Amino acid sequence: MAQAFSVEEIIGHPAPHVWAALVDWPNAHRWMPGIDTIAADGETAEGTRLTFRARGKDRSSTIVGCVAGQSIVLRSVQGGVRADYAYEVHPHDEGTSPLTLTADCQSTGVLWRVMWPLVRIAIGASDAKQLRLLRATLEDA
Repeated sequence: MAQAFSVEEIIGHPAPHVWAALVDWPNAHRWMPGIDTIAADGETAEGTRLTFRARGKDRSSTIVGCVAGQSIVLRSVQGGVRADYAYEVHPHDEGTSPLTLTADCQSTGVLWRVMWPLVRIAIGASDAKQLRLLRATLEDA
């Protein structure tokens, strides 16, 4: 897989509070750009499917990795492109929690190799701000 981007944000809340906001699917549209609605078909755990409406289309992701309170990996597949978004909450001290997001993408074919630099820029421009928006959402609460 090729890394599209990796970002970190220091959130001014304890890790359990950050984790709760991260997996609060009905409110994720507040910090996930382009997402209108999102819902889980079960508890936040490996295998759970997330259905969301983005840019006028219904899409889905699957939780392919989850350590409750610490990390979650969401996998989306559209056409021949697979994207994994890995979120990790790092407890730091009583009042802050570093949060990282790494997006990895994979596809095959010559067109992918040619288009990857542009796709990487587009993904980063759209989604690298998620953690900043999540921090702002928590600060406004």
